[in-house]
Amino acid sequence: MNPITVQFLFDFGSPNAYLCHKVIPEIEARGAAKFEYIPILLGGLFKLTNNRSPAEANAQIPAKRAYDLLEFNRFVSKHGLTQYRSNPYFPVNTLQIMRGAVAAQSLGCFESYVDAVFASMWERQKKMDEPEVIASELTAAGLDASVLMAASQQTDVKNRLLANTQDAHARGAFGSPTFFVGGEIFFGKDRLRDVEDEVNRVRNR
Repeated sequence: MNPITVQFLFDFGSPNAYLCHKVIPEIEARGAAKFEYIPILLGGLFKLTNNRSPAEANAQIPAKRAYDLLEFNRFVSKHGLTQYRSNPYFPVNTLQIMRGAVAAQSLGCFESYVDAVFASMWERQKKMDEPEVIASELTAAGLDASVLMAASQQTDVKNRLLANTQDAHARGAFGSPTFFVGGEIFFGKDRLRDVEDEVNRVRNR
């Protein structure tokens, strides 16, 4: 039986999306699910949904911030994600690198690009909204930075990222990481178990 497709709506600016990216191979290795990565622009989705980042929304709730950090660290520890580092430049404007992700899909280097940029953001602690930093990081990862960055400025690439973001909103998404199994929506890294349960339910029905 073929794996069930799970759509993963992501933005590199989300540390929780990074954590999911690192755990997804564990889920895929069990054979029931195959994740399809869909680049969206989180800032654009926030505007469409009148949402805010947890850091902003919980700025005046110290106990909630403390609990979110506790829960985050538990997830990191549980999955052995020892390479994770907080980004000192957070929040980073991800428009350029998300357009780059769409461009990388057309150029046949999407998986390598995603691995490299997530690592630059959440392991190497780079300021990934500066063109020279982006170029340096992509080059260090063995990618053609000049081709990728030029392609990211093409109108069709910009339009696809916009369309992905608008479609995410239309389907009920309000943040990243968001997952869809068919028409079922799941939000957040803590729903990965529910995602896998839904995959198994679909397979066994």
